[in-house]
Amino acid sequence: MGKAWKIALAGEGGQGVQSVAMILTEAAALEGKEILYIPNFGVEQRGGVSIAFVQIGDEKIGAPKFKTGDIVIALSDRAVRRVGVHTGPETLFIYDAGIEGIEKELPDNAKKILAIPALKTASEELHPRVFNILIMGAVIGATNVVKLEKAREAIEKKLGYKFQDNPELRDLNFRAVEKGISLVKEMGLN
Repeated sequence: MGKAWKIALAGEGGQGVQSVAMILTEAAALEGKEILYIPNFGVEQRGGVSIAFVQIGDEKIGAPKFKTGDIVIALSDRAVRRVGVHTGPETLFIYDAGIEGIEKELPDNAKKILAIPALKTASEELHPRVFNILIMGAVIGATNVVKLEKAREAIEKKLGYKFQDNPELRDLNFRAVEKGISLVKEMGLN
């Protein structure tokens, strides 16, 4: 019996939270795993917080919602505040290290809090628009929830239409997921 991962991702509308959730679940499906993805958004497309609830496992998944995630990811200050309620003593809480002023709002009950310099690294080494894929790579690196090659296949499947007009985007996204994995390794989390 394998572990069923419960993942909550949150960020501002437009940060690609739902895209990352779809790519993760697609990669898991390509591996033959059981998946469940529940998007939670509405006015987020106009500036609110967007949340995605994802479950990935080797066996049937029971209830669609969960109170406590194994992995909770926040890409903005408002997201930190919004998803902190989904942390518990076994939760890996990941957030973008560039978020300022939230130190007192980080969950104090998480097993581990990991600040990933996603936006900074993406901006300096890749492109700001792939920072969410870099965070996804960090999740993969920290948990091995899906294999890198399946993540690449899922990126191709979900974003391939964009690559037709701009083939450099493919390489940029692939490098972003790999950079996220390597950042976690550098932090000694794998």
